[in-house]
Amino acid sequence: MIKGKKVGLRAVEKEDLSILRTWRNIVEFRKNFREVRELSLADQDAWFDHLQKTKHINYMFVIVDLDTKKPIGAAGLLYINWIIRSADFSFYIGDEKKYIGNDGIAKEATKLLIDYGFNNLNLHKIWMELYEFDSEKLDFFQNEFNFKQDGILRDNCFEEGKYWNSMILSLIKDKRDN
Repeated sequence: MIKGKKVGLRAVEKEDLSILRTWRNIVEFRKNFREVRELSLADQDAWFDHLQKTKHINYMFVIVDLDTKKPIGAAGLLYINWIIRSADFSFYIGDEKKYIGNDGIAKEATKLLIDYGFNNLNLHKIWMELYEFDSEKLDFFQNEFNFKQDGILRDNCFEEGKYWNSMILSLIKDKRDN
């Protein structure tokens, strides 16, 4: 387990699939994910099986409250490209439908995963795709962690009867403070 002061990141276990599916199916969350359809337990099982077969490019974690040992969210470094040393960042706090929240939990868990990616996996770049209406995550990652906008994918999402842009953000290891 990767431990902080309040939270830790541990490997996803089969027993976590039910709670992960419940969180992923929260309507307010689902619109922010690339996979927008409601997930069944069979979908979640298939995802877990795929995760086990692709451990060399997908590092997925359950965020755990260290005091209670209770799962509170999920985070991962996915689709790792070992040539350019980059990974897609996945993150949410499912407990109490926080998504990000403002209690410091998301900040600590994000810092743990970024540090793990840069210092343990020796990644060069951590990136993410966020929809332009996902202002909570856009503000959080740009203001708290200095993610920079790399580009825009125009009309890359359809939600609430209209098209929205995707924002591609990234953090470069040696340029985190720039």
